[in-house]
Amino acid sequence: MDIVPYGDPVLRAKGERIETITDEIRALAAEMIETMREAHGVGLAAQQVGHALQLTVIDVSEVDDRPSRMWMEGREVNIADWSPLILINPELTLGGGPETGTEGCLSFPNVVADIRRPSRVTTRARLLDGREITFEAEGLLARALQHEVDHLQGVLFIDRMDTATRAGLAGKLKRLQKAYKRGA
Repeated sequence: MDIVPYGDPVLRAKGERIETITDEIRALAAEMIETMREAHGVGLAAQQVGHALQLTVIDVSEVDDRPSRMWMEGREVNIADWSPLILINPELTLGGGPETGTEGCLSFPNVVADIRRPSRVTTRARLLDGREITFEAEGLLARALQHEVDHLQGVLFIDRMDTATRAGLAGKLKRLQKAYKRGA
């Protein structure tokens, strides 16, 4: 699948809730995982492949330099056992103190910035098999969850940048938008 670049209006679209998990949704999730891995990303929202749906895939299990932790029912679990996470209609409850960390986005090639986000989240979502799960996360997983759920709401990581950072990237962002318009 092609990753939608910055400038495409679908990135600003709030995703529709998924009420029924169909074969099409399962196939889309599988293609999203493949696309995310081919692009060497840790997360991908449906908007980033042109579908305004409440669906995201995340896999931080191979990232060694930015640790993550995950808890279910108060007990820490091995993230690799739950990876890749395929989350339908995810809802986050933010917690923990603010933490600044570097973020990039597959829809913004060669753009990275320090973004301030809560250090811990609780996530409630459905899985592809229809089960509802609730889990807590911190570290890179918490950051990736916030980044991807933002996408599902039409919010981009550039919206979370401080004014100085965004001003410093203004030229790059304009070039990305122009490139999209030329290709559209």
